[in-house]
Amino acid sequence: MDISNTIIRIRNRYRRSLSIHYGQRLLELRPKFPIISFTFDDFPRSALLEGGAILQRHGICGTYYVSLGLLGRELPAGPGFLIEDLRQVIAEGHELGCHTFAHCHSWETTPGVFEKSIIKNKHALGELVPGAAFKTLSYPIACPRPRTKRRAARHFVCCRGGGESFNVGPTDVSNLQARFLEKSRDNPDALKRLIDENTRASGWLILATHDIAETPTPFGCTPAFFEVIVQWAVTSGARILPVARAWEEITAK
Repeated sequence: MDISNTIIRIRNRYRRSLSIHYGQRLLELRPKFPIISFTFDDFPRSALLEGGAILQRHGICGTYYVSLGLLGRELPAGPGFLIEDLRQVIAEGHELGCHTFAHCHSWETTPGVFEKSIIKNKHALGELVPGAAFKTLSYPIACPRPRTKRRAARHFVCCRGGGESFNVGPTDVSNLQARFLEKSRDNPDALKRLIDENTRASGWLILATHDIAETPTPFGCTPAFFEVIVQWAVTSGARILPVARAWEEITAK
């Protein structure tokens, strides 16, 4: 037995438990109709050039979570976004979401530093794309600390984490669940079943990934796989909306 790996698993399980059960902002989510949101973390260029093109062909939009401190850099998920990509996202009706300026590790970064990075990202967006604003956040890398969730709640209508399911009923809107596509890229039927379950429950399913490329990194998937999932989502009976727009629909009186 590898003792070090066992310790890491126990530590991560403990962190997830704290993240899930504390610092909650609970809200009863009862969408009037099933909703699916497609989201991209880190914003590698392929997420827009390949993934965005697929969404546009189907007449739908997604959410791009961006760390503006990574502008123009090579990312673990491939070449990163450029300024013109930010403008294209907005022009095509997609949402730009916050991923902190410095792509802060959501557990290892202290809550105060994490919040400062949120604020810095907001200011940077205003300088790069005047008039644009972040409404939602995706936590980078790991589950967030409870105190980090509380600080993030000051700045966003809702925040997205990870998880395996959709959102319905009593929900921590400071840590919405999302299913990462790359975890099932060898098993599209698992995602199709989840989409169908979301339709039956009239829930809000958030699907997440990073790059969309013919040879994807471990953090992304191929255009063909993404096309299959988008097509299934479109025909599922759900409405496909960016995260902020989905929030508006769900919370409308």
